[in-house]
Amino acid sequence: MASSFSEVDLSCSVCRDIFKDPVILSCSHSFCKACVHEWWRHRPILKQCPLCKETSRINDPPCNLALKNLCETFLQQRASIGSEDLCSLHAEQLNLFCKECQQPVCLKCVVCRDSKQHTKHSFRPIDEAAQDHTEQVQTSLKFLQEKLKVFNEVKTNYNLIENHIKVQARNTEMQLKEQFNNLHQFLRYEEEAKIAALREEVAQKSQKIKELVDGLIGEMETISNAIQAAENQLRTGNHVSFLQNCKATMERVQITLQEPQPASGALIDQAKHLGNLAFRVWDKMRDHVSYTPVILDPNTAHPLLILSDDLTSVRRKRNDERRAEIQLPPDNPERFDHWPVVLGSEGFKSGIHSFDVEVGENRHWGIGVSAQCYPRKGDRGGQIWAIMLSDGKYTAEMWSSPGTQSEIALSVIQKPRKIRVQLDWNRGQVSFSDPDTNTDLHSFKHTFTETLFPIIHNADTMPLNILPKKNT
Repeated sequence: MASSFSEVDLSCSVCRDIFKDPVILSCSHSFCKACVHEWWRHRPILKQCPLCKETSRINDPPCNLALKNLCETFLQQRASIGSEDLCSLHAEQLNLFCKECQQPVCLKCVVCRDSKQHTKHSFRPIDEAAQDHTEQVQTSLKFLQEKLKVFNEVKTNYNLIENHIKVQARNTEMQLKEQFNNLHQFLRYEEEAKIAALREEVAQKSQKIKELVDGLIGEMETISNAIQAAENQLRTGNHVSFLQNCKATMERVQITLQEPQPASGALIDQAKHLGNLAFRVWDKMRDHVSYTPVILDPNTAHPLLILSDDLTSVRRKRNDERRAEIQLPPDNPERFDHWPVVLGSEGFKSGIHSFDVEVGENRHWGIGVSAQCYPRKGDRGGQIWAIMLSDGKYTAEMWSSPGTQSEIALSVIQKPRKIRVQLDWNRGQVSFSDPDTNTDLHSFKHTFTETLFPIIHNADTMPLNILPKKNT
């Protein structure tokens, strides 16, 4: 088993010698016990792996017994290497190499009767053969080293992606909580307003009923006094006194009071408070929220671009922001690495779509749509239909595979502050206009076959803002 390993395979990457008492770290890398402890002695806090820099979770790493046995076997075989230079059949020096058998042989193997296995085989001096095979191995080794380098670079990028996922998750969760908190606050305000309106109606109608009851109590007291006076006269038994007071008694009992009327509309108007409550709150919420037809995809944004928290605005980093030691986003396959552009998060495969972009005083921008297959890496052409402003000149540009580009100079009389992009996928048309002046700027005709994505190019620190649609 040990013969299939080279000295490089069994060498410690710290001391460059055959492992002595090898130990294995939690990252699966092995080192001499003395080497790793000496390495940690200068880095007592981190206790990192000398190769991958991963922090070890074990202060006293265990012995790698299998590796130790391999190293001991290798050293024993290397000590007896002198006997391996002799032919096992003839005990002669191995000084030739059989090209067909791919093994060293001695001169007797070529001439004696035991060399039938080498009949019609070709031989070369062992030094020349060793040189040729050394070059082959070195070429293969260089290829593997380059491949390992690529694998390490990809692994590093995977680690960056993993860290960026955590950052994205943390930021997204924070923004979700903030937006839902705003919605909750709006609903709480509406709830309080509805309950306050209910309580106000309760107070008004309770007060009205109280006033009616107070009026009835007064009239009832008048009637009760008249009844009591009449009953007292009837109980006197003195006819003379009764007749003398009869006229006054009759006037008292003949009270002309109006009959009390039912209290119309006295009850709470529950229908007013509860009817279509959710719809009315939602309809009112529309005045506090907006809909933006294009949301930018941060996973496609060039590293020099900064997107707003709501993903509706993009600008180029300022020089001080570029110099700041801020972790750049990972180089994922979707990200542009040459042109400072970003795509919309949703593409269009059919139908009519439009969106407005506020360009304001931005001096270097491009706005349009691109095919889904638009290359993300390097300065390579792809399918794109856009209008651009650069060095004060407006142009309409169409790039189509394989890398052909057409550019048309536009005559713009009044500098637009907004650009409207309208795509009619089925009819194969992309139009650009100034919505403030209702001025057409340019239109492209093309037979679309792919999904088209909004694309925004910004080489200025002034932001480009995608405007929300008005609620109707």
